[in-house]
Amino acid sequence: MDLIDALFGPFALPFMARPLLVMLLLAVAVGVVSVFVTLRSLQFMGDGLVHAVFPGIVVGFAIGGRDGLVPGGLVAAAIGTVALTLLARRALGSDSAIAIVLTLMFGIGIIIVSRQSGYVGQLQELLFGRLLTVTDADVALTAIIAGVALAAVAVVARTQLFRAHDERAALAAGHRVLASDLVLAVAIALLTVAATAAVGNLLALGLLVVPGALARLVTDRVLWMLPLAILSAAVAGWAGLLLGFRASVDLGLPLAGGAAVIAVLVLLYLVVLAGAGVAARRGRGRASAPAAPGAPTASAPAAPTAPAEARA
Repeated sequence: MDLIDALFGPFALPFMARPLLVMLLLAVAVGVVSVFVTLRSLQFMGDGLVHAVFPGIVVGFAIGGRDGLVPGGLVAAAIGTVALTLLARRALGSDSAIAIVLTLMFGIGIIIVSRQSGYVGQLQELLFGRLLTVTDADVALTAIIAGVALAAVAVVARTQLFRAHDERAALAAGHRVLASDLVLAVAIALLTVAATAAVGNLLALGLLVVPGALARLVTDRVLWMLPLAILSAAVAGWAGLLLGFRASVDLGLPLAGGAAVIAVLVLLYLVVLAGAGVAARRGRGRASAPAAPGAPTASAPAAPTAPAEARA
């Protein structure tokens, strides 16, 4: 077995190719959206939406089985987005609003799923995903959701970048901040549903947060953050699926594909974090190092220059 076959051979199998395609589609969309989540510090809002969609996917699963997951999640995401936005603009504040919606919706979901027969297995599938059993219809639906989310972000990208830098200036410049926030929240909600269907409700937040956070460690330029976030999510999707396959087939150790993807993504973040820390320490060391004898310093006066007539 050569290296190329070892790394890419398993994805010739249909049950591996479909999950990889889903993860690559999600990587492009969540890579872009996670950058705005990071710039706007919306990680807690993402957590709230992840929990808000849970009762929706439970109801959808109870009514239509696996085919009902995404429609049910979309309905719950719409309700959660409106509730979070309205509560956040009142005296409660955004954090309190998110905490209230998070606990209420997740509790409702647990109550509903516990009323179903054989709910333990169903709950496990809802919480940890079904990445290796996705169908062609799931791939098509993921592509549609990812495309809509990217289109929504493209519409409000300029306003969101302005708002991330200075909200008051964005308002003064005539940007429709509330409408922009709602559109971004819709994009986050859409990808929350798609990620939940793939890697499970408990792990979806990782896809929404980690790629952008990783890219922010490397650069603060948005044009570089976007491809870095997409690349990190794509690599994690490929490596996580490969790790799960090798662990199950070669070692006989069952490993959930969604969990492996998130584990690889977090590992990439930790590696970049360690590298950024080392680079920062080296930079501080060079800045504090004493100058060589006779070398010019920033505080040394400039040497006198000859008069213009002499230079001529």
